[in-house]
Order: sequence, then C-alpha cells, then structure tokens
Amino acid sequence: MSQSSSPFGQDTLSADNVERSLGMPGTFALWLGANVVVTTILTGMLLVPNLSFLHAMLLVLIGSAVGIIPLVLIGLMGQQTGMTTMVLARGTFGRLGAMFPAWVNLFALVAWSWIQALLAGMSLDYAVSSLTGYSNVALFTVLCEALVVMITLRGHLGIEKAEKLAAVLMLVLSGVVVFALASNYDLPSITDMEATGALGAGVAFDIIIATAFSWIPLAADYNRHCRSPKAAVIGTWSGYVTATLIAMGLGATVSALSVSIGFPQTYDPTQLLSSFGFGLPAALVIFFSVLTTNVMCVYSATLSYMSVRTRSPFWKPALIIGVISVLGSLIPGILDQFQTFLLIIGSVFIPAFSLMIVDYFLVGRERYTPKQLITNAATLPAINPQALGCYVVGAVLAYYWNWVSPLSFGASLPVFVLTGALYFVVSKLTKGQQKVEA
Repeated sequence: MSQSSSPFGQDTLSADNVERSLGMPGTFALWLGANVVVTTILTGMLLVPNLSFLHAMLLVLIGSAVGIIPLVLIGLMGQQTGMTTMVLARGTFGRLGAMFPAWVNLFALVAWSWIQALLAGMSLDYAVSSLTGYSNVALFTVLCEALVVMITLRGHLGIEKAEKLAAVLMLVLSGVVVFALASNYDLPSITDMEATGALGAGVAFDIIIATAFSWIPLAADYNRHCRSPKAAVIGTWSGYVTATLIAMGLGATVSALSVSIGFPQTYDPTQLLSSFGFGLPAALVIFFSVLTTNVMCVYSATLSYMSVRTRSPFWKPALIIGVISVLGSLIPGILDQFQTFLLIIGSVFIPAFSLMIVDYFLVGRERYTPKQLITNAATLPAINPQALGCYVVGAVLAYYWNWVSPLSFGASLPVFVLTGALYFVVSKLTKGQQKVEA
C-alpha cells in the first residue's frame, strides 16, 4: 500500500526506497517553518535590552549563519546515504553506543514538544478568546497536540505539505505583525535604546549557536528526502538563517518596545498588539509556528525510537509520543526552564555530532552504507571506544565551561571544534598503530 493511499505514513528506516520529495523550495520552507517559532522569538527577547538592538541582530546573523553549518553537514549525510540521523550514529558510536544519543534525543524532543504544545494551546486560546470570549488553555493544548499527531501520522509527506502551507502563512502574518508594530509604535526608536549589559555578547552568541545546534538531531531525518545535495545545503542554510532573523528579530523588537513604553518585558506580541486589534494575527503566527515545529519534534522522536526498536511500525510510537506530549505540556512552570534546557541540549549533543561529522567527512565514510548500518547492523562493533572516549571529554568540557567556569564567549563552538579535532587525531593515531602492528 502506498503512503499516499494509506491513512498512516509508511515511513521506515530503510534507505533503499527513500522518497526524494524535497526540492530547493520545499527544503527552504521546511526549515523556515521549523525555526519561525515562539521559542526562537523568546531567544530574541533574551538578547534585548541586554544588548543594543543592532548589536543583537548582528550576532543573530553571524551566529545563525555559522551555527547552522553542522546541521547542514548532518543533513547532507542524510541526503547522500538516505539514512536517518540516529541510524547514521551507528557508524560513529557502534550498534549499542548509538542507542545513547537515540534515547537522549527521544527524551529531549519529548521535552521540547511539551514546551511547544503548551505555547500552541496558549496561542489558540488567545485567538478563540478574542473572537468568542471562551478561554480554556488545557482544552486547546490537547486540541493542538491532536492536530500535531494527525499530521505526524501521515509521515514525512504530510509534514512537508503542512510546512509549505504554514511557511507562507507565517511570512504573511509576520509581515502583518511588523506592520502593526510600525503603525502604532515608534519602531526606529529601538535602535537608540542603550544596552543594560546584563547578558554579555559572548553568552548571547553562544545561546544563538546553541539554538542552531539544538536542531542537529533532526537534520538527516528530513534532508534524506532532498532531491540533490544542492537542495539539502542551500535550502537548509537559507531557510534556517531567514527564519532565525525573522523570529529573533521579532522577539528583540517586541522586547525592546515593551520596555520602552513601560510594559513588563514580554516575548508575546499579542500583549502589545491586542489593543490595536492585531493580537489575533500575532496569536496565529505563534500557533502555526509552534504547530509546524512540534510536528517535526514528534516525527523525529518517533524515528529515534524506531532506531532502537527496529521492528516497531511507525504509527504506534508516533501516537504514544503525541499523547505524552499533551500530558507533559501541563507540567507547571515548564516555560521557566527554557534557557537551561537549551544549554543542556547543547552540552549533550554538540560533542556527539562533532564526532559524527568528523568521522563521516574526514575519517571513514566507507562505513556509512545502508548495508553496513541497517542490513548488517548486528555485525557492527558494539561500541567505538575512540568515539566514546572523545565524547566523554567533550561532554565534560561542555559541562565545565557552561556551569562550573563559564567562558565569556560561550562553550558551544569551543566544545564542537575541540571534540572533533581530538577525535580526528585519535583516529589517525589508532589507524597508524594498527598498520604498524600489521
């Protein structure tokens, strides 16, 4: 039965019959829809007025342009091999070693979906309340996540269609929100606001980098469907950078305006625009953005589970993870932990994906074939000791530089570079020693 005629997606881990359904526009729309999201808006809010508006936006441009490169490379691995991110991890960490990032990714995406589901419910509640007066955040959270599960169950083709539609809607609605802000507030004045300096430029840059890195586990899951390496690279890079500039720019703008006119600092544009009749478009921007992102989270969490439990049909974990997302979204105070969550994700994943990129592009690409990683996965080494050792070093450095003795310029890039460099050196030395012994 084809995926198009089935009520459920037939997505599998197999690389033999991967549907190359994403061209350049589709890839651009996918990653635009992924990152024009309220959590990215929130990140923009964290930057201003800690930094001046122009300084913050310069960091956003540079940080997103650089930070997205590892995601592009993991996505390119998926496009070239047809395999998902966590299946590719088998080539670096071994068949058992790869289960660790798979489980961590599953739990991280579930936690991420909790945040997204609550924000979607809050936005839909505002939209309905502004039209009818009825308010019930818990109900609308459940309804939003039910829609997420319905889209996810259709598989990657359903997600791609939803992302294209949502990307267009979000661009239009974002334009409406910016127009409303410019019409009712002195928008140019935010460029004159002095920075408080409470958040250093290095930490701000690290947060922007960590935001990009947080998407890396999803890269190959989607980009394996790209029709060409060009679509995978250019479409992903341009879509993500454009989305980050829009979302973080909107967050920085709203935060600066709220402070300048005496409002409590807010990342929610509906609070600034509701009195002018534009709260509804702002709420819809947030709703559609959260919806598209949460769909991607639930889908990739499902693939992570399938990489560990290989015989599981796609729809079962997708449905269960969707239900868990609803329950977790009702945890009190979950939004208060957002920034900490980003840093934890960075600490766990940055060294892991640095190793994968170095191993594939510089050390042993010949190991990354479907035959070796899927068909004959049972014959893979249980653990790659070199990768495991380097990962532990990278994770310790990330922990130390994030929480024990924070670097003024942030830990993400140093950890990424040092972990990859260490693994490259260790791999070359190990190969050299093996040749000598032979």
